[in-house]
Amino acid sequence: MLEEEVKTIDVRGLFCPEPVFRTKVAMERLSIGSILKVIADDPDAEEDIKRWVQKTGHELVSISKDGSNLTFLIRKKK
Repeated sequence: MLEEEVKTIDVRGLFCPEPVFRTKVAMERLSIGSILKVIADDPDAEEDIKRWVQKTGHELVSISKDGSNLTFLIRKKK
């Protein structure tokens, strides 16, 4: 279904600012149009990652919650 490259990082057990920092590093390694799947359990990660995506101009494709786990799909735009 998805033709884009999808990379997954698991930042569960890490707290601010690590989830955002690791998301940033992983995004830098992707090509434009690729998707990064981030799995986090830091309660602040939802707001922090949403703010980071907005600030950097990438696209937040989706956020889903499963218990304490948050899964973000972010498309690299530039």
